[in-house]
Amino acid sequence: MPRPDRPRLLQIARGWVDPLVVMIVAVLLLGLFVPAQGGFADVLATVRTCAIVLLFFLYGARMPTREVLDGLRNWRLQGSMLAATYVLLPVLGLLVQLLPDAVLAPDLRRGVLYLTLLPSTVQSSVVFTSVARGNVAAAITGATISNVSGIVVTPLMVGVLMTATGGAHGGSLTGILLQLLLPFAVGQVVQPWIGGWVRRHARITRFTDRGTILLVAYTSVSQASVSGAWDDVTAVALLVLVVVCALVLAGVLAASWWGGARLGLDRADRAALVMVGSTKSLATGLPMAAVLFTPVVAAGVALPVIVFHQLQLATCAVIARRIARVQ
Repeated sequence: MPRPDRPRLLQIARGWVDPLVVMIVAVLLLGLFVPAQGGFADVLATVRTCAIVLLFFLYGARMPTREVLDGLRNWRLQGSMLAATYVLLPVLGLLVQLLPDAVLAPDLRRGVLYLTLLPSTVQSSVVFTSVARGNVAAAITGATISNVSGIVVTPLMVGVLMTATGGAHGGSLTGILLQLLLPFAVGQVVQPWIGGWVRRHARITRFTDRGTILLVAYTSVSQASVSGAWDDVTAVALLVLVVVCALVLAGVLAASWWGGARLGLDRADRAALVMVGSTKSLATGLPMAAVLFTPVVAAGVALPVIVFHQLQLATCAVIARRIARVQ
């Protein structure tokens, strides 16, 4: 069987370090040591809001509605992907909330729960499925459905689960509607006219994705630095967070692979299930956090999302190649 194509995204998937994460870390350090304050911070907050609106508009404009609906026909695989994303991982996130404060601080526990409520990645999960010689078409559909549904499901789950566990999110319904749902809906309305152009010019959406993430990261950390919210994050706390995120990732990877076998999915479908069901979207998670949470809380939940993102890239790259070798 010929080897799968190696697009530029695969270069990221094969490595241990995501260049986007490197940029985010640099921006985090900038926010820690040179935080935005005063009028400059106010201007950045306005720019951030506009960037988030544009981001979710482009999400809607580039997703063909017909392809999403057609993908629902494989209900067993698509249902398994959604269950892994929005049932299994949130359950693992709730289990993390049982850890005592001495093991993991409440803010970081809240961030772990938040990341488990996010939709799946699109680009990297599809690339990993291709490397594993899995069902790429199903991965594209599943990741797309996950992201479309996440516009609604993630804010709802944040409102229910994070409030119930003592982590009030502070986001307003008006903000969610105006900054997330409305731009996405408008993008879907105009998608038949501009969708093809947006998909052909992927650099625009890639620039918007990365620019918004970096802007959200810098403004959130700046606001947290000014308020002193990150003063208690030590090297030990960071190490514990890495271990906790690794255990959550290991749990969903194992459950997805062996659960797919129990459901009777073939190896190609199981590869798609693992890669889509276990990954969480940094591109959606950080901008959405800026809408759902107060600035200080948003900075606290950002760190677990970043850590999990790097772990999933490194781990899924290794697993994808291993699945491909044993076929």
